[in-house]
Amino acid sequence: MSRQGAGRLAEQAEEARLRRVAIIAWRDLDDPEAGGSELHAHEIARRWAEGGIEVTLRTSSVAGEPERVARQGYTAVRRSGRYQVFATAPADVVRGRLGQLDGVVEIWNGMPFFSPLWSLFGPRLPLLTFLHHVHAEMWQMVLPPRLAALGHAVEFHLAPPLYRRSRLVTLSESSRREIVAMLRLRPERVSVVPPGVDSSFSPGGERAGSPLVLAVGRLVPVKRFELLVEAVAALRSRGLPVECLIAGEGSERGKLEAVRHELGADSYVHLPGRLSSEELLAAYRRAWVVASTSAREGWGMTVSEAAACATPAVVSRIAGHEDAVVGEETGLFFSGREELVAALGSVLADEDLRSRLGKGAYEKALTLTWDETASATLGLLAEEAARAGR
Repeated sequence: MSRQGAGRLAEQAEEARLRRVAIIAWRDLDDPEAGGSELHAHEIARRWAEGGIEVTLRTSSVAGEPERVARQGYTAVRRSGRYQVFATAPADVVRGRLGQLDGVVEIWNGMPFFSPLWSLFGPRLPLLTFLHHVHAEMWQMVLPPRLAALGHAVEFHLAPPLYRRSRLVTLSESSRREIVAMLRLRPERVSVVPPGVDSSFSPGGERAGSPLVLAVGRLVPVKRFELLVEAVAALRSRGLPVECLIAGEGSERGKLEAVRHELGADSYVHLPGRLSSEELLAAYRRAWVVASTSAREGWGMTVSEAAACATPAVVSRIAGHEDAVVGEETGLFFSGREELVAALGSVLADEDLRSRLGKGAYEKALTLTWDETASATLGLLAEEAARAGR
């Protein structure tokens, strides 16, 4: 972070008297299933720490890892199971186990922590809630029917009335519209702060010698990577020598391997697992196009990371993606399997189109910085501090 950026954050924090802040979230960055939400929390926490704020990130435990870890200026406290954390993390705040706080940020990732409720029983602290996107059909994708029905009921019926007065933050205007419409939340209380892109992502090296499609993310049902495998197989059957790299790990690996084998795609669809930072950067630079077939995204940060490497995108037409990608300028949208095949085929076969989209993607990525994300988010927490009379 620049010295100027750190100074700006320090001024904001001092003016609002936000010296100690807790962030409560489901998972920590070290969790094997960590994704964009965890990266987002980390990037904000470490910048706030550089600005002089004492930040504690409270999450569920990470198997085989210590309960407490110092990371780039802030402290991560990881204890309690995946479900117990929704009770123990709020209890830590209310009982002062995380120290004397000046503000709390809740990350509502599917299941909320219900901060508007338990905050009534502790010190009156400024609250900010991150809600990246509505989960909707994701409940049915990952849980048994009864638990899925419970999760859906909490998200759509129990939680919204409690959060109606809360300040919520999401990543994109399209996600904001969906949150307001589907959860019936007050539009003036839902703000948009786009994510940033790390400066390490940049153009360089050479593209792969033959068409290469890259996808990055956890191997979970909502990502729908099987659609991508089917699309790549269809392009191969039409004579395009395309290869596909799906980087990530998760519960759907067995299913994807089965789909790949059934389609005879073992030799050209690769599942290398989670890549290191250096390997991921190299993959973005070598890819001809990055693809996201996800059913739900708050933004799609891997799309912007690829864009920073001048790699265009083909993405599903959903909230979040509609802000991360500008149609016909930084990438192409699709709404079904055949459109996915057609869009990938167009980008891979047309060098001029690919170059134009890659240039547009790079220019858009330059507008996204984590310093601005951290500052804008702190500004919203400061507004809540002012409303609380602190």
